[in-house]
Amino acid sequence: MSTVQITAADVNKLRQQTGAGMMDCKKALVEANGDFEAAVDLLRKKGQKVSAARSGNATSEGLVSINVSADGTNGKLLALACETEPVSKVEDFRNLAQAVLAAAVANNPASTEELSAITLEDGRTVAETITELTGKIGEKIVIQEYANISGEKIVSYIHSNGKMGVLVVFEGTNGVDITEAGKDVAMQIAAMNPVAVDKDGVDPATIEREIEIAKDVIRQEGKPEEMVEKIAAGKLNKFYKDSTLLNQEFVKDSSMDVRKFLDNTSKGLTVSAFKRVQLGA
Repeated sequence: MSTVQITAADVNKLRQQTGAGMMDCKKALVEANGDFEAAVDLLRKKGQKVSAARSGNATSEGLVSINVSADGTNGKLLALACETEPVSKVEDFRNLAQAVLAAAVANNPASTEELSAITLEDGRTVAETITELTGKIGEKIVIQEYANISGEKIVSYIHSNGKMGVLVVFEGTNGVDITEAGKDVAMQIAAMNPVAVDKDGVDPATIEREIEIAKDVIRQEGKPEEMVEKIAAGKLNKFYKDSTLLNQEFVKDSSMDVRKFLDNTSKGLTVSAFKRVQLGA
C-alpha cells in the first residue's frame, strides 16, 4: 500500500515523460510509492508484457523507409510493421522508424539482430525502444525486414502508400547516369515481383516445383508421355520469362525485355541484386 500521495500533477509529469496513458501512469506511481524511476521501469515492464501477449498477432501495416548513401553505393531498407493502419500514421511510430533507420545508417549493421542491439541516443537499444512503444501503443511492433546492400550503383523506390520499397543494385554503368532507367527498373520490380534477377538465381526447389506442376497439367491434358518432358521445359522457360527480372517483358515498352532495356541504356549495364519488401503482402 502506497504511503505517498499521488497528485494529478505527478501523473501528468510521468505521462509527459513516458507517453503512457493516464491510468497506467497513476497505477505505476502508486505501485512504485511515488518513485518516478521505479514507475518508469514498471511501465517498461508493462510494455514487455504487452509485447509478449501480442507476439502472435499479425503485423500487416507499417512503414517502409529507405536510405541510399550520397555516393549511391549502399542502400538500407527498413520495414517497421504494426497491426493496424492508424498506428502506422501515429507520430511516435513514424519517429521510431526514422530513428531506427538513422541508427542503421550510422552503425551499418548487417542483420536485423545487429540492428536491434544498437544503442540509441537515450541509452536504450532499438529492441528496448520498440518494446516500450509497444507498451505505450498496446499493439505489436516489429522490424519486419531490414536490408543492407552495396554495389556500383543503388537505386531505390518507395510506393506512394509507404508500404512497399525496392532497392536495386546495378553494375556496368560505365559512367552513365542511370538514375531514370534505374527508377524504371525499380518500379518494374515493385509491379511485377520477380523471384530472382535471372534464371540462375531461382531456388532449385522452385524450379523443381514448377516442372512437377507443369508435368501434372500436361498429363491431365492427355498429352503423350514422350512429349511431357519437352513441353514441361517450354513451360519452365515461360516461367523464367514471367518471373525473373532480366527476362521479363519491360512494362514501359513491351517490344523488349528488361535485359535489352538495360543494354540500350548503357552497353553491359545489368542488375546484380535487388530487395523488394511489401507490408501486408
